[in-house]
Amino acid sequence: MPEPKWQRVLLKLSGESFAGEQGFGIDGDIVGRLARQIVDVRRDLEVDIAVVVGGGNIWRGMTGEGAGMDRAQADYMGMLATVINALALQDLLERLDQPTRVQSAIAMSQVAEPYIRRRALRHLEKGRVVICAGGSGNPYFTTDTTAALRAVEMDADVLLKGSHSGVDGVYTDDPRTNPDAEKLDRITYLDVLNRGLKVMDATSITMCMDNQVPIVVFDLMTDGNVRSILEGRPLGTLVS
Repeated sequence: MPEPKWQRVLLKLSGESFAGEQGFGIDGDIVGRLARQIVDVRRDLEVDIAVVVGGGNIWRGMTGEGAGMDRAQADYMGMLATVINALALQDLLERLDQPTRVQSAIAMSQVAEPYIRRRALRHLEKGRVVICAGGSGNPYFTTDTTAALRAVEMDADVLLKGSHSGVDGVYTDDPRTNPDAEKLDRITYLDVLNRGLKVMDATSITMCMDNQVPIVVFDLMTDGNVRSILEGRPLGTLVS
C-alpha cells in the first residue's frame, strides 16, 4: 500500500452531511457511507483519525438566536445535537469492527468519555477512531473552531474539511449560483481571510495558520475521496 501523505488526520463532518437529501435528522445510509470511508483509510493506510462532528442536522445555535432565544442557551442545545451524531457514527463504525471512543467536551458519563487530550492521543496510538462531540464546551464557538482546536491539540498533520453540498473545493464565488466562479486548487490562510472566502470561520483559519495545520476542503459525499486525498492525489483545495 502507498505511504499516506499525512499520518494523523482530523476529519470535520458537518451535521448537515448526516442528513442526506432530507435535510434534517440522520440518514443511516449516508452515515454508513461516511463510516466506510473512515474505516477504509484507517485499516489500509493505518492513519490515526480523529473526527469532529457538527449538529446542524438537528439544531443550529444561530437558528435559535434568530428566533429570539438566548444565544448561549441555543449553542448548548447545538452541542447536545453533536453528541447524538457522534453516537450514531460510533455505532456504524463499530458495526464495521472499528474500535472507537466518543469524547465529549460536555460531561455526559453514561454515553461518552470526557474530552481529555492525553487520553485521546492514547486512543489514537492504539488504533481507535476518536469522535469529538460537544463542540468546545463553550457557547459562541462553532464546531469548525472546535475542529481547528482539536487538530492542534492532537498534533494532526492535516484538517480535512468535508463539504456536503456537492462543492468540491474553494471557489471565488458560490459555484451553485455563479457559473463563472473559479475553483482554487491552492490558497493561503491570509487570502481566505482577506477575501472573505467561505471555508471555515475566521477563528478556525487563524488557529490553523498560527499552528501551521494545513486544511483540505473537499467533497465529502463522493465515496473514496478521503482515501484519494491521503494517497496524495490532487483533490479539493489546499489551504496552507
